[in-house]
Amino acid sequence: MKPSLLVICGPTASGKSDLALRLAHQLDGEIVNADSMQVYRGMDIGTAKPSPEQQQDIPHHLIDIAEPGQAFSAADFAEAADRAISTICSRGKHPIVVGGTGLYIRSLLKGLVDSPGDANGTLRQELRTEARERGNRAMLEELRRVDPELAECIHPNNLVRIIRGLEVFRTTGVPLSRYQREHAFSGQHYRSLQIGIHVARPLLYDRIDQRVDRMIEDGLLQEVQQLLNAGYGPASKAMRAIGYKQMTAHLSGESTLEEAIRLIKRDTRHYAKRQLTWFNADKDILWLEYPAKFDTILQNAIEFFEHGGT
Repeated sequence: MKPSLLVICGPTASGKSDLALRLAHQLDGEIVNADSMQVYRGMDIGTAKPSPEQQQDIPHHLIDIAEPGQAFSAADFAEAADRAISTICSRGKHPIVVGGTGLYIRSLLKGLVDSPGDANGTLRQELRTEARERGNRAMLEELRRVDPELAECIHPNNLVRIIRGLEVFRTTGVPLSRYQREHAFSGQHYRSLQIGIHVARPLLYDRIDQRVDRMIEDGLLQEVQQLLNAGYGPASKAMRAIGYKQMTAHLSGESTLEEAIRLIKRDTRHYAKRQLTWFNADKDILWLEYPAKFDTILQNAIEFFEHGGT
């Protein structure tokens, strides 16, 4: 029988971590992080990482497993998560995957697409050169014309994914999003229940603003300065994350603190919209409000594990 996974997903600031902790207590579970930034050491405040007390209360996996200057991909995540889930199940515990990085969750549940592309790397290099000349946004707009579904889920700063989408289209004439739908994710090896936290948009944006304010109060600026002092500059992938990028710009004199905070809130709202676009495309997700529907969520989880087990 396939191992059973409970997956808690949704946009940033929707309450995923709190829900996962409550469920872990009720279900005798352990938590597997599926947030692409919480894997990095030293990035605690800006990623809303569970506190040391929370991690001691309920075992958490895949937190603080990489250095900020280290590349960590969806494939790396899936491999590490597989190991963690196997360990959790071997102890008779229930694995609860929680996070807002949709690609990580998809890679774990359905595998990563082995899509065609530029075999010798020539086209990819040409696209990188083109991006330096035209800029990321122009490249994203080109991708939007040929693959609007994929472009909707990509931030302009994510040049790797933009180039990958253009590379596949220019090589095959087929949008990467269509290729993913038709050819990917055939190797499912988990039985899963995916629960998405539904939050009304105005309330979600209010939570985001409040969370950013708390991050500032808790010392986000000092955390970013410590990372810079440790040698992790703006070129590091992790330091381009929301919160770290804006604070780095402030510390270099490019903006006031007030402007940096405003940009963090704005960019976090934009990120939440992209997350919702991604998750709404997955028809397997059961959307429920939290905390209002906690009892319903818990009952669904209990029935899922009772009928599937580990």
